[in-house]
Amino acid sequence: MTGRESLPLKRLKLFQPLNRLTDDQLVLLANRAERRRHSPGQRVLERGVRDGLDYYLVGGAVELKSGDGRTNRIVADSDKALNAIARLQPRMYDVIAVEACEFLVIEQDILNQMLRSAPVLEADLDGMVDDRPDDSEEHRLLMEFYAELRSNQVSLPSVPDVAWKVRRAADREDTTAEEIASAVTADPSIAAKLVRACNSPLYRGFNDVRNVREAVVRLGTRTTRQLVTVFSMREVFKSKQPALQKSMDELWRHSRDVASLCWVLADNATRVNPEEALLAGLLHDIGAIPVLVHAEHHANLHQNPALLDHAVTELRPDVGAAILETWGFPATFVGAARHAEDWMHESNQDLPQLVDIVIVAQLHAMIGGSQNADLPRFEDVPAYRRLGGLELNASRSLKLLTEARARVDEVHRLLSIH
Repeated sequence: MTGRESLPLKRLKLFQPLNRLTDDQLVLLANRAERRRHSPGQRVLERGVRDGLDYYLVGGAVELKSGDGRTNRIVADSDKALNAIARLQPRMYDVIAVEACEFLVIEQDILNQMLRSAPVLEADLDGMVDDRPDDSEEHRLLMEFYAELRSNQVSLPSVPDVAWKVRRAADREDTTAEEIASAVTADPSIAAKLVRACNSPLYRGFNDVRNVREAVVRLGTRTTRQLVTVFSMREVFKSKQPALQKSMDELWRHSRDVASLCWVLADNATRVNPEEALLAGLLHDIGAIPVLVHAEHHANLHQNPALLDHAVTELRPDVGAAILETWGFPATFVGAARHAEDWMHESNQDLPQLVDIVIVAQLHAMIGGSQNADLPRFEDVPAYRRLGGLELNASRSLKLLTEARARVDEVHRLLSIH
């Protein structure tokens, strides 16, 4: 069922990137968009189709099903419903209504045209935004770049093959250690890293393990899956272009620092699995990779460090979330990538989440790297208050990480295994 009934502007501004548009643009967009309703069990979108439309869930709930059978439920008004559903094209999921649901459907071309002329966000990076007129070359370039990312003209990185195979094997209830070990040994480099990690001080038992199967048995399925993904991520931060590789190396070093702090914080201050926290820290900036790669095709953007940094800052959360959604990561990882530098983000869960650990680790990494300008006070950050097991504050959390320096260094070494 379709219609032209429009949503109020206040509701439209909840969706991303519609919140970048002016009120006048939103009025025009609402008049051009459609409202579509679907009954329970009805197919909304089909995997493999390229239709040029964005579907925003405004009511009800849907289930996304990937080609390998993985499913993901999305409910209206939840964090996962803030972006268009299964937005990458061709579609990577079948989308089925699990209850009566309603969508706002927008043509991507229309939205991208509006985004190109939308004002840049008001965040003032050293005066760069406020002093630039809306019709300037820099403004048009940034909006064009954003539209290209949203309309899938930019290639997102693929999950490394070995990580994909191990995650699929580990997700099966009847998988044996031999089967998981076989998937790992398909990549000799990753297999060697896993054995060396298992013999490191972080995981070492009474005796050293001698092969991948023994490592899988000692670590367990869950830890093996997370560590294989961690080790394979290094390849995602690679480029054949020297100038771009320099940026990738800096990004990797920062991600590695945050990941190490995440491991220690999770292990000491929460019940969150340390390996999951490690992986979330390593992936929190992954949205910057497509931005940096694609910036090579925009000479003016690539040669302007301030504008490029602005583009990365603005686009990284949405792009990172899109990558992790495409890779089939749980919503907790997607949320951590989307809100990693949203200091005032406050989860609606009772217990500390991955995003809380990543935010706190980010703050520590920035302070440790003398990047503490304009950072909020620790006590003002909701993520700090949520890590309540140790009643963390500025001095206690810094003391914790100072005392755990040896463990942070050990995680560093784990991520630097060649």
